[in-house]
Amino acid sequence: MKSTARVCPLAGAGLFAVTLLVISGVGRAQAQNEPILVPEAVDYQKLTPILPEPPPGWTADKAEGSTEDVGGFKITNVHRDYHKGEGDKAPTAAVSILDSVANPEYVSATTAAWNSNSETTEGYGKSVTIDGNPGFEAFEKESKHATLWVMIANRYFVQIELQNQDPKELHEWIKRIDLKKLAGIK
Repeated sequence: MKSTARVCPLAGAGLFAVTLLVISGVGRAQAQNEPILVPEAVDYQKLTPILPEPPPGWTADKAEGSTEDVGGFKITNVHRDYHKGEGDKAPTAAVSILDSVANPEYVSATTAAWNSNSETTEGYGKSVTIDGNPGFEAFEKESKHATLWVMIANRYFVQIELQNQDPKELHEWIKRIDLKKLAGIK
């Protein structure tokens, strides 16, 4: 059985790709004779080893990844699902990493949007800092769905989604990822 967390990261990766494409305007803002200098995204095979092994008592699906050409620039995304037990109420986790080097404007716009905090009876959203890196944490109480996004080296979006877990576990999951090693991948 596939976890519900699996659907969201892949949809999120697609949303990232579409947003990158739209924001970049695929060079429309550039003068016609001006070259479009787009940094290269890393190959997904460099990022898959960053995805953590499952913690004790958990299992993990095989890591997935892709590097795709989207409108003249490459986007790399890697993803892995984790499970603890069986059934609809079993805890799940999903970790995704997106290389957004092709669009610094997207990085700026997204991280700027993280500078807000809100709390309601349904849940919360708040800006966080993880090892000096900007991030955003959200939790939906009714569905027990927690998400953490962290920007690493102004390039990599790390996304962790948890289902049927305490949102405090987001911080345990991010500790399983070698963020310094990720920052050094070029």
